[in-house]
Amino acid sequence: MKRSLAALVFLSLTLPAFGQESGDPAWRKEVEAFRTERVEGLKKEDGWFTLVGLAWLDEGENRFGSDPENKVVLPEGKSPKVAGVLVRKGDKVSVRVEPGAKVTSGGKPVTAMDLVADTDGEPTVLEIGPVSFFVIKRGDLVGVRARDRESDALKAFHGLDTYPIQPVWRVEARFEPYDPPKPVKIPNILGQVSDSPSPGAVVFDWQGKTYRLDTLGDPKEGLSLIFADQTNGKETYGAGRFLETGPVKDGKVMVDFNLAYNPPCAFTAFATCPLPPSQNRLALRVEAGEKRYAGFAH
Repeated sequence: MKRSLAALVFLSLTLPAFGQESGDPAWRKEVEAFRTERVEGLKKEDGWFTLVGLAWLDEGENRFGSDPENKVVLPEGKSPKVAGVLVRKGDKVSVRVEPGAKVTSGGKPVTAMDLVADTDGEPTVLEIGPVSFFVIKRGDLVGVRARDRESDALKAFHGLDTYPIQPVWRVEARFEPYDPPKPVKIPNILGQVSDSPSPGAVVFDWQGKTYRLDTLGDPKEGLSLIFADQTNGKETYGAGRFLETGPVKDGKVMVDFNLAYNPPCAFTAFATCPLPPSQNRLALRVEAGEKRYAGFAH
């Protein structure tokens, strides 16, 4: 059975540590498997390359369809000019479909219904042919995200560019817990800032200097890092990258920068990504993990 990315991260980060040589073959295979899983995930019909639209709804009526004057613009040739209206009342959104528009949800025709947003459970997905869309909430913003499972970006995707796998970038760090967890300000690409609880920092040495990164997640299950470094905007995505670790054991955790990966905003303008907090900007070049995706200039 196919293992998830999380499982692959856990396995690669719980293998025994080693020195600067070619690296443990089992670890190397796990990193390769992680990278393969990343590519396969991006190829899926609900992957980031299928995003074709993001619109923030006004209070009241918002037309949707392929007409560029609509509030929610769907791909031309794949939707009627005006397929219907999305009605926003505060945080609530409902839909009214124009006769003959052939909008469905869960395989059933839709004429009018209330919609569930992504933050309120499984979102209600509306479909018109290969195009689907659903309501998202980001702070006080309420919007619609559209996908096209036949998008040009998905057809053009042929893989990721990565640094060579290097054992030197697999570092053992000590975990310094915050008791109680410390609120960390996490900005996002929309300009919003939210406080997220950090359970602690990972601290590691690199070429005679000590660095630290505030973490998110659960030390018992695995930590999440959002970090920036001096390769950003050159070899790697300008806004930073993500990294997951295995669980903390005896105050130690393996931080494998070979597993650093791009946020969704590296592939599409229609994602809403968190950005590294200011204290997670490393004054060094992390030449490991995923490089900038050349197919998207952003």
